[in-house]
Amino acid sequence: MPLNIVLHEPEIPANTGNIGRTCVATGTRLHLIEPLGFRLSEKELKRAGMDYWKDLDVTIYLDYEDFLARNPGAKVYMATTKGTNLYTDVHYEPDCYLMFGKESGGIPEEILRVHKKEAIRIPMGFGIRSLNLSNAAAVVLYEALRQQGFPGMQTEGQLTKYSWD
Repeated sequence: MPLNIVLHEPEIPANTGNIGRTCVATGTRLHLIEPLGFRLSEKELKRAGMDYWKDLDVTIYLDYEDFLARNPGAKVYMATTKGTNLYTDVHYEPDCYLMFGKESGGIPEEILRVHKKEAIRIPMGFGIRSLNLSNAAAVVLYEALRQQGFPGMQTEGQLTKYSWD
């Protein structure tokens, strides 16, 4: 059962492209909740995702209600600067959903109010508003993967040109 990344109304194509590439590299599904701040055909999206975009398992939803209706019973953790749980203190289920909000405003407060227990945060220095969306998604995703033992992933390097001895 793969993990899932959910982007709620993403605005910057390069961030979504980077996250898409990370999803392909980790066997994670990507869920995009409209409206999107770009067209899926934009070159910035494809450039950031490189040639991996064609291999991405991606689902698009009309809105948050459509996402909930099509994923009944989904365990969703919501990354937000308003969260009280550190992202490292949560036990991530193998098929859970990691939600991130749009770059300019995060996940809407009306959604967060209903999901206070599932709100997680990444520690940052004082005065810093937030991390870049693609960086935040990678940080939380890799913690969830670490907890699960990096299922289906290569965990040892392949040295071909250099020797570390």
